[in-house]
Amino acid sequence: MPIPLSVWNTAPTSAPAQRKGRYVPGSAAHPAKMLPRIAAHAISTYTRPGDLVLDPMCGIGTTLVEAIHLGRSALGVEYEPKWADLARLNAASATRQDGTSAGAVHCGDARKLTQLIPAARRGEVDLVVTSPPYGSSVHGQVRSSRETGERGVVKKDYRYSHDPSNLAHVSTDRLLDAFTDILVQCRLMLRPGGTVVVTARPWRERGELIDLPSAVLAAGKAAGLTPTERCVALLAGIRDSRLITRPSFFQMKNARDARRQGIPLAVIQHEDVLIFTKPVSPNRPRDGALTLRRPPCGNRATRTHATGGACRSRIHKTQVGGGRHRPG
Repeated sequence: MPIPLSVWNTAPTSAPAQRKGRYVPGSAAHPAKMLPRIAAHAISTYTRPGDLVLDPMCGIGTTLVEAIHLGRSALGVEYEPKWADLARLNAASATRQDGTSAGAVHCGDARKLTQLIPAARRGEVDLVVTSPPYGSSVHGQVRSSRETGERGVVKKDYRYSHDPSNLAHVSTDRLLDAFTDILVQCRLMLRPGGTVVVTARPWRERGELIDLPSAVLAAGKAAGLTPTERCVALLAGIRDSRLITRPSFFQMKNARDARRQGIPLAVIQHEDVLIFTKPVSPNRPRDGALTLRRPPCGNRATRTHATGGACRSRIHKTQVGGGRHRPG
């Protein structure tokens, strides 16, 4: 059965415009923030007011902020104390602005999710929205020579932290092993029939395309979740039926360098969105909270249980001209 595909128009305005007035000072320094409209679209599509939303790698709390503004309760876990503090401030600010919902942030390793979050919440989460760390080529901000008065560009805010244990600093294969473990923990926190939304962007590394979305799909299956949709969330705006791209400095540089070498690379202007559901146990009655609900978007989730076990996903690296291919 083919997985449904749809396109989300999630970037009618730029990321700074989407965050203006909704996030506390200092939030912009996080190197890989989720686009607020992506989180908001997922939350409004797959939950109802009053539902509980979880982000196990919440960063500055984008998922929590958008959930609170939409009348949902929110939980977040963040490994780095600096970002966890900012997430708490952002959630508290959203509660003050909205006044109907609240969020809680726990600091720790998401692989220990069920130990960090109160046991009473286990099995109560309606939706998980999260994203694994990306490659460094899509991180950070730059200041040009026009701004600094010095030759060249200065890169800043491109590291999550200096802690080598942070998953953003490990190899891609180790990251995906850990992310599978995190998804297993999320499955335990979800109610039967609950939804997991993972955003993932491919990136290029030394001439190779790192196919993170496909690896996330494999990780979800290995964690015992059922894939139900694969969507595209636009990072480009739409004007007069044309895409208006907003690439980062690093994306533009990589594309231009490749084209000088005769490699026709295009700038990536979307996030892949992988949607999974937690299967309903066949040994339980299909009523009340245990009923597998149809997502509001109208796509019926399948009830086929994905194979679990010790399987671990592996990254796919596709050679994009030049250099030696390194298998994942």
